[in-house]
Amino acid sequence: TTGHEPVMVAECIEALDVQRGGRYVDCTLGGGGHAAAILEESAPGGQLIGIDADRRAVKAAERRLKHYARDIILINDNFRNLEKICDGYAFRPVNGVLFDLGLSSLQLAEAGRGFSFQEDAPLDMRFSERQEITAADLVNTYPEDELASIIYRYGEERRSRQIARRIVEK
Repeated sequence: TTGHEPVMVAECIEALDVQRGGRYVDCTLGGGGHAAAILEESAPGGQLIGIDADRRAVKAAERRLKHYARDIILINDNFRNLEKICDGYAFRPVNGVLFDLGLSSLQLAEAGRGFSFQEDAPLDMRFSERQEITAADLVNTYPEDELASIIYRYGEERRSRQIARRIVEK
């Protein structure tokens, strides 16, 4: 296994109303924990497409889900391409789609990824190596007002202007 166990698995299975022989898409595959539970509950005959922007997550899920190899399609891509992916694999209709949004403990634990402030590592923070701009690029090149806007919009931080000012000063 990956060492990572997903949270709220039972609640996800219930909310998806997973059925035997159903077709499901896990848009944030991660280590494959939710996917394994969906496949277990939808057996026999259940099928799943697993999508993750993080290539390492797809590899980890591939190892975890090897017993379901005939029933899964694992894809290293961004879930924004969900429709194109489902069309490309003639994977329609689907019975449910799962989005487990956020950061995984696997990404936080890997120091070189730059997601954690507890390790001395480059400020990267990319989910996919295909993303060109790192967090270091962003904080070192974006103007103060743009940084403040990003911090406010995505971090919901009321002191975004002060924080952006300090980043630019440093």
